[in-house]
Amino acid sequence: MNDGTAALGQEGGCMCGAVRMKTAGGPTDVVYCHCRDCRTSNGAPISLFAGYHAEQVEWSRGEPKGYRSSATVVRSFCPACGTPLSYEDERLPGEVYVPVGIFEDPDAFEPEAHNWVSQRIPWFDIRDDLPRHEHSSIPR
Repeated sequence: MNDGTAALGQEGGCMCGAVRMKTAGGPTDVVYCHCRDCRTSNGAPISLFAGYHAEQVEWSRGEPKGYRSSATVVRSFCPACGTPLSYEDERLPGEVYVPVGIFEDPDAFEPEAHNWVSQRIPWFDIRDDLPRHEHSSIPR
C-alpha cells in the first residue's frame, strides 16, 4: 500500500484541457495493469493507475463522459479529445483509478506492482523487481 507522501495533492487533466481534476492526499496504490481491457481502452501495451478513494478526486473543470467497458467497469474520458481519465469497478466501491499519465507530475508516483500479468503481451519484458500478480493485487 502506497504511503502517498510523494504524490500528495496532484492535478491533471486531458490533453486539450477541457477536463481537469485534483486529488486530495496520496493514492492508496499505484499499479501497472496488463489486462486486455486496459490495453484496448488506452491503446498501449500496459497502463499505470493511481488508486484513490472517490472523495479524494475532484473534477475541477469540465465533466468526463463515462461508458461501461464491461459488466462491472465504468471508464471515463474527455468528450472533446478522448483522453482516458478514470476507471471505476463496482467490485471496488468508492474507489477511482486514474491513469498516471494525465497528472502534471507523473514522476511523483512510484509503481508498486504489476497486475494481470497472466494477460501480459509476451514481447513486453518486465525488468523490475516489483511483485507480479497473475490477476489483481487489489482486493475484490
